[in-house]
Amino acid sequence: MGLSTTYLGKAEIQELLGTSSFGMWRLPRQHGDFPEPETDIYRGPFDEEPDGPVWDAHDVYRWAARTPEFQHRGAVLLRPLPGQRQPGRFLGHQDTTHGPATDWHTGIGVIRMLHTDESHAASAMAVDLAAERNREIVTVCALYGDLNPVTGPALVAADTAQPRIEYEASWARVVKLAGQPLPWWPDLLRRSEVTRRWQPGSAAVTADVPATPREKTLRRAAANSAFSQTARAALTDMADDMRNDRVEDVARDIQTYGNHIASPERLVIAATHDARTHPIQLVKDDALLRQGWEEITRSTEPDAVEALDIALGRHPKLLPFGHFTHIPVTDNPVVERWTRRLALCDPTAGHATLAEDKTVDAFFTDPLTDMPVVRTKDDDENHAQWLFYVPLSLPAGRGELASIVLHGPVWITTTDGFVHPAPCTPGEHLWWGYAGGERPLELAHVVNVLLDNLGARITLNNYWDSAPDGLTTLFNKDHKRGTELTRAALLHARMTPPKSRR
Repeated sequence: MGLSTTYLGKAEIQELLGTSSFGMWRLPRQHGDFPEPETDIYRGPFDEEPDGPVWDAHDVYRWAARTPEFQHRGAVLLRPLPGQRQPGRFLGHQDTTHGPATDWHTGIGVIRMLHTDESHAASAMAVDLAAERNREIVTVCALYGDLNPVTGPALVAADTAQPRIEYEASWARVVKLAGQPLPWWPDLLRRSEVTRRWQPGSAAVTADVPATPREKTLRRAAANSAFSQTARAALTDMADDMRNDRVEDVARDIQTYGNHIASPERLVIAATHDARTHPIQLVKDDALLRQGWEEITRSTEPDAVEALDIALGRHPKLLPFGHFTHIPVTDNPVVERWTRRLALCDPTAGHATLAEDKTVDAFFTDPLTDMPVVRTKDDDENHAQWLFYVPLSLPAGRGELASIVLHGPVWITTTDGFVHPAPCTPGEHLWWGYAGGERPLELAHVVNVLLDNLGARITLNNYWDSAPDGLTTLFNKDHKRGTELTRAALLHARMTPPKSRR
């Protein structure tokens, strides 16, 4: 999050500082540190061009707080602390539209602490209070999403007298005004039902870490009796993994904020998670998990579609296919050889994640690799396309690699007459040409493996060490789209030593 940016013209500065137009003219002459007008102004798409010079309101407000003549009009929490302060006291919890809050009576008035790091929450709350003509609360503080190991959590403040001007404030200063350490809640436990259980002097309360919508989706799917025990175990395991991550986030925040404050008197941890039930033991057998996710991929259950969409983003290596690919429906010969063997089918969860919100013409399965394939319709906005996942491996026992064709994705032809999209891992896309970065190196590794074993399952582990120099050099060339490289050409390139050795 960041501070909101507000600009003040001459008339607004006069009103802020309570001075005349002549006084405004004298300000930079009497005070050499008075802020300069802004030259690089941020304007939104609907903001008008300012009429005359403008100043950053944040800079002017901070300047006033440190300038004796204008301190009473500057940022409240940046002014000198009042002398002979009475001890502050806790006034209780408040539920607000901007998150849970605690109010503190201090020697400068009531300070409201918003326990959120939502952007501009302090200003929005201060605007609400000013509209209500609340005379007691003088300033609103919200978390700034960072930590100063000396002063405590970073704060952003907005005063009800100038609610649209935000400025950075010190946690340590608010502690001095409150006369006691302030409570802090981990982000995932900043809920009203949790914060209200804390009172000054009480121990940290134990609270449940809430589940995300994605975790809930996986657990709902895991309760679906249409899935086998193996598939339900895979769904539960991914949900448990998410839960462990969230609990670890809470524990890490507590350790960071609880152990890295120079003065423990400034902060108390107000809530914690139940450490006795975590971490949840996860399944260690990846082969079993892959079996479960393969079933989910081929399922027609709506729960499977939502779960698979989550798995694609979280742990695609457990899924039975490689990266997503799309190519236009054209009359390219190599693509036609592949599409002729595709079999029409009813859609599965795998098809649904390919199609998403596109207009679909038909669903297919590649009978040799079991990969889902979707053909979209040709409409006014989009041309028809083939959407598919490349396989992780090609069928074993079906001849050898005969050639590769560089057309869109890389295509493999085999000695027994078949064409396949080149296998690859979920997160990569094979490519060629000088501008391909490391793609040619990855392609060289994959081709090197397939030349020896057409049915090998592709991984890119240590591809930079295993890719032959000659193949890498070959794929670094800017070949014309549609170029076919025969097995003989590939074997020759693989055996060609690098030029530096000559």
